[in-house]
Amino acid sequence: MPVPGNSDTLKICPLIDFDPRLDKFYPFDFSRNNAALSEDLIADTRLFSRYIEKELERNGCKYGIGGYNEHRTIYARSTHFDDGQEPRRLHLGTDIWGPEGSPVYAPLDGSVHSFHFNNNFGDYGATLIVAHRYGGEHFFALYGHLDLASIQHIKEGDLVTAGKQIACFGSVEENGHWPPHLHFQIIKNMEGMKGDYPGVCRFSERSRYLQNCPDPDFILQMNQYILKPS
Repeated sequence: MPVPGNSDTLKICPLIDFDPRLDKFYPFDFSRNNAALSEDLIADTRLFSRYIEKELERNGCKYGIGGYNEHRTIYARSTHFDDGQEPRRLHLGTDIWGPEGSPVYAPLDGSVHSFHFNNNFGDYGATLIVAHRYGGEHFFALYGHLDLASIQHIKEGDLVTAGKQIACFGSVEENGHWPPHLHFQIIKNMEGMKGDYPGVCRFSERSRYLQNCPDPDFILQMNQYILKPS
């Protein structure tokens, strides 16, 4: 898949509407270290969504962030992550939690690699994968948990322009039945897949998947704006 433009000389554009002069990202912890994550809470999407909203409100943040290389307990809510003897629990992307309908922008020029509605409970829901190039390297970015409108009027090979809106955070019905958020994941090798790629792996496969899915913050550049404990 050709990737247009010379992104080596382009500035990375913001992925979402965020003003670092006025706001910070609240760091969500969805590992076993978070005692607030009861089984009842994570099993009920309404309660889970309200928990996200309250934490953002309490800390004065519009968006939350986190999840890369995090071993999470929340995937116990869906059998989608228990497809073998060892359940999948290690998260491979960065999640940005915020209001339903929040716009998503292309950080770099690129082209549509593939898209799909992954409509299992706990899955990505509406999913877009874009081929990008930066620093002389070609890679793919997976944008998950979108609204269906984001993938209804596109086709493979469509050009994507840096700074232009390409999607929105989806509703619970469109995003795999999660609280509204964006899953952003960098993938070096799609391994022949289209419209989907694991966003959560078994811990025993951690090294292989993290090598293929590096920390997205080299594109996002958001971790520097995480709210520090008071």
